[in-house]
Amino acid sequence: MTEVSTRSPIVHTSHGPVRGRRVVTTTGSAASAFLGIPYAAPPVGALMLARPQPPEPWTAVRDATACGPTAPQVGYPEPTASILENVVALGDDYLNVNVWTPDPAAEDLPVLVWIHGGAFTRGSNRLTIYSGDTFARDGLVFVGVNYRLGAPGFASLDGAPDNRGILDQIAALEWVRDNIAAFGGDPSQVTVMGESAGAMSVASLLSSPRAAGLFRRAVMESGNGISVAAGDDAQKVTARTSEILGVEPTASAWAEISPDALLAAQTEVALALSLDPDPAVWGETVVRAGLGVMSFLPVIDGDVLPAAPIDSIAAGAGAGVALLAGWNADEFHFFLAPTGIVDAVDGPTAKSVLARSGASTDRLDESVAGGARAGDALCAELTRNGFVDPTRAMAAARPDEPTFLYEFGRHSPVMGIRAGHAVEIPYVFDHVDDAHWLVGPAPDRDLAVRMHAAWTSFAMTGDPGWSAYRTGDAPHLFA
Repeated sequence: MTEVSTRSPIVHTSHGPVRGRRVVTTTGSAASAFLGIPYAAPPVGALMLARPQPPEPWTAVRDATACGPTAPQVGYPEPTASILENVVALGDDYLNVNVWTPDPAAEDLPVLVWIHGGAFTRGSNRLTIYSGDTFARDGLVFVGVNYRLGAPGFASLDGAPDNRGILDQIAALEWVRDNIAAFGGDPSQVTVMGESAGAMSVASLLSSPRAAGLFRRAVMESGNGISVAAGDDAQKVTARTSEILGVEPTASAWAEISPDALLAAQTEVALALSLDPDPAVWGETVVRAGLGVMSFLPVIDGDVLPAAPIDSIAAGAGAGVALLAGWNADEFHFFLAPTGIVDAVDGPTAKSVLARSGASTDRLDESVAGGARAGDALCAELTRNGFVDPTRAMAAARPDEPTFLYEFGRHSPVMGIRAGHAVEIPYVFDHVDDAHWLVGPAPDRDLAVRMHAAWTSFAMTGDPGWSAYRTGDAPHLFA
């Protein structure tokens, strides 16, 4: 049931009523925003390492006019912090969703659910560029999701279920199924979309039997279906974290640890892994699937993830779900250019980095012999191995399902990142003028209109505007 007024629309969810606020979109049309709505109980105390539980119901109208807390995390270090927005607003009730709707009194509008990235340790649904007003403007109900990050979300512990962060995402999708009609949405027309770790989460959801039937379409931006850890390897990361904490690697022992201490240990582990990604210490799958930057990631547990997503999808998981997936042409320039590594690295060092990740060095040698800088060649090969080839493999693994591939190639002039990781996000959301720190002072607004229209069309119809992938096809180019 929905009560609509000029200023303060009220929607009755399954847990209690919420009051949102009216917003004016970029075209002058009206929409409504309902922010910080809890979809699960606060994951603190005894629930920190438990499966997500329903929130306590409420009877008084709950204010939903401002974003809620974020999952525990530390900010990005420089220079990343200068080019990638992040907000840290700590609080217990961080398993929340933000909803934008063209009209809460509407019926059967398509729904787009956004899962943010951040290497499974950072990010939230409250970033400016993740605002769903532009999708609401164009006829979609948009839902942004928070979930448990880092050790609380993904550490593999005796006495706790694995993949708690993915279980949170599933709980959020179940909340959408049960509540989105009250906001004008159609629960049978849900598209789940994510970028980076969010896209890897989408691959996990696409492959998980626990998420079957909760969405009809999926979007993966700069992700893959291979970034998961074997159980034994995930436990090596947990064991190292426990050593730092000075406790046993069990849920009962970790329950006595303060959130601040856990966050500090998690940060120390991430730094140690990045400085010395030795598979003998961290586990082969963590080092390779984590792309050298992720220490906590989804785990093959035989339940939420019966196998690596790519393998489950090849065996038929995700049947009936249309997929839009792609990569940015210069993904790793985002990681290596601002720090100066692209300029400084030489050929032998670049080959060593590739070999350490298990990748072939043949193409790097060819590129350098052809005149390419070693740093640029290294970025190209890391991009190919981490994003391009796995995304193509995802498409090849589901030949009977509609899959649409794209490549984003618009260069940003910021710190040499080119068409690097995350640069496409403001274009997809049509928020380039809110992201000059990422896309530069003169973004291509026409490209933003085209990309946003393609994503909107896909969420509405399953067709982004180009043909489904067939083996050997070039991706659709946005540049």
